[in-house]
Amino acid sequence: MMPHSRSNLILGLCCAAFAALVAFVWIPLDVDTGLIEKVRRQLVIGDALAPMVAAAFIGIGGLLLAVFERRAPGQPAVRLADLAFVGIALAVLVTGFLIMLYAGPAAVAVFGGDAEYRLLRDTAPWKYIGFFLGGVFIITGLITQAENRFRLRNLCIAAAVTLVLILIYDVPFDDLLLPPNGDV
Repeated sequence: MMPHSRSNLILGLCCAAFAALVAFVWIPLDVDTGLIEKVRRQLVIGDALAPMVAAAFIGIGGLLLAVFERRAPGQPAVRLADLAFVGIALAVLVTGFLIMLYAGPAAVAVFGGDAEYRLLRDTAPWKYIGFFLGGVFIITGLITQAENRFRLRNLCIAAAVTLVLILIYDVPFDDLLLPPNGDV
């Protein structure tokens, strides 16, 4: 095993251990509510959901890094192609988040008449426009980057995944606003 493979194995295992520590020690000791709470016959998101999801992503990423290290012997630890990949991924994410932020207000400005987006941000279809368009852009962009080509199938997958996210996070919770509506 080459030194850089070993360092990735150690880093991956440390990330997985940190995620387990956060999920099973820190969150239970620090957060009073669970993942999902029932308050007055309504389901609401508990304070533990967001940090638990973050811990899960850190743990999964750490395990993937530890298990699937593929750097060939003799290659440098960081290549220009690696930096370009990360840069493009960040550009896709930033652009997608900007679409999420401004697509809803732009749609209201064009199609909403005299209404203000701030007043419509919790009503369909306005509350879904930014999240849907930004989510589809991000997912399609990341899949396209990973495959190094655009396919209509990627766009369909992105639309389906974004719709499922809307169904999971918006439909069951009356008091939840999808991003970025809670911050507007």
